[in-house]
Amino acid sequence: MKIYLKIFLLIFSITCNSQNNSLAGEISDGLENLSYVNIYIQNTKLGTSSNEDGYYQIKNIPSGTYKIVVSSLGYKTKTIEITFNKNENEKIIQNFSLVSDNSLDEIVVSGNLRPVSKSGSSVPVDVYSKSFFKKNPTPSIFESMQNVNGVRPQLNCNVCNTGDIHINGLEGPYTFVLIDGMPIVSGLSTVYGLTGIPQALIQRVEVVKGPASTLYGSEAVGGIINIITKKPSNSPMLLVDSFSSSWEEINTDIGFKYNLSKKIQGLLGINYFNYQNIIDNNNDNFTDLTLQNRISIFNKLNIERRNNKLFTVAFRYVYEDRWGGETNWNKSFRGTDLVYGESIYTSRWETFGTYELPTTENIRLQFSANGHHQDSFYGTDSYKADQLIAFGQLIYNKKVKKKHDLLFGIAYRYTAYDDNTFATSGSNGETNKPSIIHLPGVFLQDEISLTNQHKLLIGARYDYNSLHGTIFSPRVNYKWNSKNNKNILRFSIGNGFRVANIFTEDHAALSGAREVVFEGDLSPEKSWNANVNFVKKISINNTLISLDASGFYTHFNNRILPDYETDPNKIIYANLNGFSVSKGLSLNSDISFPLGLTVNIGATLMDVSINEDNIKKRQLLTESFSGVWSISYNLKKSRIKIDYTGNLYGPMKLPLLSRLDPRKGESPWFSIQNIQITKNIGTSWEMYGGIKNILNFTPANNSIARSFDPFDSGVDFNSNGEAIATTNNPYALTFDPSYVYASNQGIRGFLGLRYTVF
Repeated sequence: MKIYLKIFLLIFSITCNSQNNSLAGEISDGLENLSYVNIYIQNTKLGTSSNEDGYYQIKNIPSGTYKIVVSSLGYKTKTIEITFNKNENEKIIQNFSLVSDNSLDEIVVSGNLRPVSKSGSSVPVDVYSKSFFKKNPTPSIFESMQNVNGVRPQLNCNVCNTGDIHINGLEGPYTFVLIDGMPIVSGLSTVYGLTGIPQALIQRVEVVKGPASTLYGSEAVGGIINIITKKPSNSPMLLVDSFSSSWEEINTDIGFKYNLSKKIQGLLGINYFNYQNIIDNNNDNFTDLTLQNRISIFNKLNIERRNNKLFTVAFRYVYEDRWGGETNWNKSFRGTDLVYGESIYTSRWETFGTYELPTTENIRLQFSANGHHQDSFYGTDSYKADQLIAFGQLIYNKKVKKKHDLLFGIAYRYTAYDDNTFATSGSNGETNKPSIIHLPGVFLQDEISLTNQHKLLIGARYDYNSLHGTIFSPRVNYKWNSKNNKNILRFSIGNGFRVANIFTEDHAALSGAREVVFEGDLSPEKSWNANVNFVKKISINNTLISLDASGFYTHFNNRILPDYETDPNKIIYANLNGFSVSKGLSLNSDISFPLGLTVNIGATLMDVSINEDNIKKRQLLTESFSGVWSISYNLKKSRIKIDYTGNLYGPMKLPLLSRLDPRKGESPWFSIQNIQITKNIGTSWEMYGGIKNILNFTPANNSIARSFDPFDSGVDFNSNGEAIATTNNPYALTFDPSYVYASNQGIRGFLGLRYTVF
């Protein structure tokens, strides 16, 4: 018995004197919290890394005095000394603020097709981290871009809510969207390919405004959006992020890291979005938001090779079933004239990757392919289409005499498109003639370091389109920076080109009662763009300020725009007999105040016009002013973060059906604002919730013309097919859902939960 008593007393003594000291806190760069930062106690085996939200914790630290080391790629290593008193269980809260290492600052790839520091890039690149998008969680990257300055998600249809992304007032087909540098959005996917990218896997998004056709070819006329996914080595073992709204939307993102073998790491992502709640708050008998059921599966593999040569390949599959229309519609009415509905089945696969050749030179092969199947009904109009795009390019990067950084590439794109419209019919209108386009190209770029503060980039691209012939795209960029990199000035000039496919890119050509008319063969669009960009960084009393100002000018020839105004019953597509201009100024500012307050604010002034027959007029659905903001306050002690985000848009010219149309010719000033509160619970859990569209802004109730008569059964037409005014139709209107500039989805609450395993 005495022996048991002695053992018990010994265990009790050890327990009482064991060290439960711990060190915890957050790591940031002054603007936002930093994930995956290494923190360890020197000369011990104790250490960890910060989680997705920049929080870290080291437990079971014996008493004593230690040096704590914090390090991360792109930041200067910080070391401090901390003492834990003897025989005391202490919990020390220690936050760290890291300073960027200018020699290794944020790495971007979109402007030069090769990794380069953001401050060192001759091409201005805007970078938005995953924490930026977490301030206003959305179910798709399409909606996530609503708080990016100069970028606007544009809905193109009041019924099915499909849309595209505008950059500096230019429509979605001019925006080139990539995943990890590989093209995923063109043709059909311009409208339907921007949803279903699992946001749990997104590391950052890079935005380049202005033509990038010299490097990326067709479609990169207005700019590019490059979605960079996480590397398996830098990803958590498991990440689950799910939220729901008071409108009964449900969105879930799952990210999972795994080892397929000793040399193959994988990253699996799944996105599921479901919305099946019919709401008609504006009482037009049409759904305010399309009902959707979507699943996306993403898998990325990283294969370790000798000499650290890169080999990565990824796959993605998306299936979506969406419909909008009269509230009593169901699938039994699909394609009939009994109840109006727009039903879209989308099935899409993608694969892309990069392989560095096993040579001493820097040569890499990039490849991608995607297949897209569309099965849709717009009322009684059927639209079925199949598209296959295969792309490959070989890039050789070579430093010459330290001053020249050469980039040479050859590329090839194959596009096969077939549908059930007259766009792919034969000359007799009966035989089927799918569109096959071969687009080989070659490009060369030389970035010349004139001095340590001056760079000149010269590039050119030559493409041969099997339908339209040769296309030449040059560009010149100049960059100056001060010695401390706190002042950067950039100039650029270049041209872009685009080959249009109306039915794959413009949803308005399919929806509603208007007839689609082509006037002549559509030639490729060409543009010239000039841009000046100035960046300044200021530090005042622990307050960090970053200013980014740009001026842009784009001149189009052969512009293809839908003409809604010549004939109210038609949408006429033709090359513009004149020119189109997009010009403006934009300003971004990031401000980090002491005590956890950060502010991001931006504004863009634009003038987008069409000049035809010496008559200048504003482009439809383009705002002259837009503003965005994001204000965050971090209560570090309670681990609560408050985010207030929003945007503001000036009036847009809207497509009216006729001079008699009673609807307003311009949209009002409007703003969509959101607020969110996030609470970190331990190291793995995060709860968030808030209110979206707190001002409850929605467009006018009459946005859909004659919503009560979607098949125009009560409309009388003259011999030219034009609607005429009658007692029952005094304004000579037809059913038309193209009068759209904002979502009909009003105020709603949301609640979400994130769980992370490192």
